[in-house]
Amino acid sequence: WKESLSPSLYHVIYFPLSTGGVMDFYRGLALGLGEEPKYRKVDLFRQIQQAIERLYHERRITPVFMLDEMHLAKDAFLQDIAILFNFEMDSTNPFVLMLAGLPHLQGKLRLHQHRPLDQRIIMRYRMGPLEKEEVAGYIEHRMKQAGAKHPIFTPSALEAIALQSRGWPRVINTLATTCLLYGHQLKKDVIDEEVVRMAAEEMGY
Repeated sequence: WKESLSPSLYHVIYFPLSTGGVMDFYRGLALGLGEEPKYRKVDLFRQIQQAIERLYHERRITPVFMLDEMHLAKDAFLQDIAILFNFEMDSTNPFVLMLAGLPHLQGKLRLHQHRPLDQRIIMRYRMGPLEKEEVAGYIEHRMKQAGAKHPIFTPSALEAIALQSRGWPRVINTLATTCLLYGHQLKKDVIDEEVVRMAAEEMGY
C-alpha cells in the first residue's frame, strides 16, 4: 500500500506503539519527519506540528501517519494524540492519521475523555478474519513482495496456517514468520504441514 503512494505527494511514517514508550513515539515521529528530536515533550509537540506544516504548506507533501497497535495506548496518550494533531487554524487537515489496533480500540475511543479524537475520525474499517482461500492468497502475495521466486508453503501448509490462525491476519503473519524460521533451521526448501505444526506448538496453539 505504501509503495502505491507517490513520494512527491505523500510522506508515510509508520510507528508501532509496542516498540517503545511515549517519548520514543514522539521522537520517532520527529525523526520520521526529518527532524532532530527536541528533549522536552512540549518542544517535541511544537517541533512535530511545525514540521507537518512545512511539509504540507511549503513542499505540498501530505504526511501520512500510520500508528499501529493503538489498542495498547493509555488514556493520557490518546488525549495527547488529540492535542498533537489538532490544527484548528486549517480549513483542511495538513496530514492523514491512521490508527490501527485490535477491536477494543474502538470501544476505548468512544469513552467520554476521548470524544475530541473520536469525533475527528472520518472513516472506520473493521477487518474480520480471512477465508481459507484468502489466507493462501494473502501469504503468497506477502512472499512475492519479499522476493520469493517460487512457492515456499505447500498447499497443506497453507491450509494448516488457515486452520491454526482462524484467518486473523496478525496471527497469520506471526505463524508464517515462525514457520520460515523453523524451515531455515531445518534446512527445508519448502514449508510443509509438519513445520506449521511445530511452529504452532511453539506459539501455544
